[in-house]
Amino acid sequence: MSRAEEPSRRTVLTAAVAAVAGSAGPAAADTLVATGREVEAGPSRPVDNRAWISYADWCAATVKGARAVAGARPGVVIGTPAGTVDYTDPHTGTTAAWEYATWTSPVHRLTVPSTEVIASWNARTPAGTWIQVELTGTYSDGTATPWYVMGRWASGDQDIRRTSVDDQTDDRSTVWTDTFAIDAPATGLRLVSYRLRLTLHRRPGTTATPTVWRVGAMGSDVPDRFTVPASAPGPARELIVPRYSQEIHTGQYPEYDNGGEAWCSPTSSQMVIEYWGRKPTAAQLAWVDPAYADPQVCHAARFTYDFQYGGCGNWPFNSAYAATYKDLQGVVTRLGSLTDLETLIAAGIPVITSQSFLKAELTGAGYGTSGHLMTVIGFTADGDVIANDPFSATNEAVRRVYPRREFENIWLRTKRYNAGGKVVGGTGGVCYLYFPAKPTAAQLAALAAVGVR
Repeated sequence: MSRAEEPSRRTVLTAAVAAVAGSAGPAAADTLVATGREVEAGPSRPVDNRAWISYADWCAATVKGARAVAGARPGVVIGTPAGTVDYTDPHTGTTAAWEYATWTSPVHRLTVPSTEVIASWNARTPAGTWIQVELTGTYSDGTATPWYVMGRWASGDQDIRRTSVDDQTDDRSTVWTDTFAIDAPATGLRLVSYRLRLTLHRRPGTTATPTVWRVGAMGSDVPDRFTVPASAPGPARELIVPRYSQEIHTGQYPEYDNGGEAWCSPTSSQMVIEYWGRKPTAAQLAWVDPAYADPQVCHAARFTYDFQYGGCGNWPFNSAYAATYKDLQGVVTRLGSLTDLETLIAAGIPVITSQSFLKAELTGAGYGTSGHLMTVIGFTADGDVIANDPFSATNEAVRRVYPRREFENIWLRTKRYNAGGKVVGGTGGVCYLYFPAKPTAAQLAALAAVGVR
């Protein structure tokens, strides 16, 4: 299913099996064009999403050696490098020199003073290039955080090993793999603003450059809760999304978190990527053993793998992988209810959700988990959730129907009891959204209604 929890990653962020089978937005619109249903207005939504995606966005920044590029999909690239820096890859031990350029966003003041912030980005990194994404911010008491590395990333693995960075803290906040978190939110301390910095790297003497099309972050202050309010069922609809089982890949490519039994996140990502009509080419899949079914799932595991975390469940790495496919965007966010999910499904956008639960808490699952990704593809006439659950024995068994109330609670809560009776965390509605670079009007309205630009 997913990887066992590492000491560097708190429970609420895990993507791991606890015990398989045996364990006891501020930019929201007032109404949604796609369904006509009322949705939460911005101030009541405990999530703030900000993304830099337009040519004006890329120009409204502080740059050193970077420049904005216009066109159908504006972005930022290396212009005249600001200098050269040595980087020692902690996973290979190799030290190399890299030309670099930086782009630093303006200060974004969070509409929701936040206990957590998750950055995500969409980029192209041809051979000989990579990017680093950093965040710094201001606390509610006026003091500042250090610059935190939120990811060192490349779409390939030939130049550097994509990686999160452990042991980043100022004793008031900590970066847990892919998430900035206030250490003691009960004190009232919050992050009230932030800036993001991109550092674009390339091999010296070349003209290659990364291109970043989207960078942003989701800040949130989701209240601690064991249960969440129930939402009323909305329209029934089911999207036709490819079905892939992670379990048929058990034991394959163990260098990527021991094999398919841990690949819920990349398997879910691959389902949605192919829903949008994209997939790897035969040449890209040539490295996969031809005896393996669905080689694209192996491919997704390899190219979402975080060499520090030691797993494929890094949330921004999955959304960045999706955006390596032509004209796709990927975002990590939090939603507030199944009404939000219905809003997106009505516009034709499937949603990859992250949740944890005991076996008894989700009827029909047949397992318990301390973290698992699955893809919501629709709702029945009674409002129950139709999900492509990759923790299934076969591709044919992937489609499941889960009770609405049970699913909503296990996905949106921030606290739960594990099999040993200990209070542990929940993801508080974390999800991945993958959608076209040029969404339809209905898709734009649905995304805006859940706070995503």
